[in-house]
Amino acid sequence: MSTSPRQGEAKPDAMEDAGTERFLAGELAQQVQFLTARARGRGSGHANQMLAPLGIKVRHYSVLSLAASGLKPSQRELGEFLALDPSQIVALVDSLEELGAVQRETDPRDRRSKIIVATDAGVELFEKARQILLESEDVTLGTLSARERKQLRTLLLKIAF
Repeated sequence: MSTSPRQGEAKPDAMEDAGTERFLAGELAQQVQFLTARARGRGSGHANQMLAPLGIKVRHYSVLSLAASGLKPSQRELGEFLALDPSQIVALVDSLEELGAVQRETDPRDRRSKIIVATDAGVELFEKARQILLESEDVTLGTLSARERKQLRTLLLKIAF
């Protein structure tokens, strides 16, 4: 059975490129919210695929990164910084706790609150995941020069904070 296109049919890549080119001419492709959402989706999707063997996703990595940072964030602080609601943070911390990557400790600043700290296994997981995310970032940002990547980070920091 032949996998080449029938006469008059475009190759799948050519069809995708033609559709993309056609849509790039539209107004949507110029809207910042659409572009940032699409870029985030592509980046997170690729990173999640690469992180799958570790049993975590990008959101888990974000929590784990802060837990491994030595900053001892509370669950509330994690939610605020990561722009996630409390139930999302609880679910992420619960799953990282099940993996043995983090533990909840009483916050010495407020005994009613819990801080999230990485365990030794969590620090090891963080280092593996960090390397994977750096590799994923290289793929996702592969069309950008080092200067453009730095500029992108600067602009995103201005927007995000």
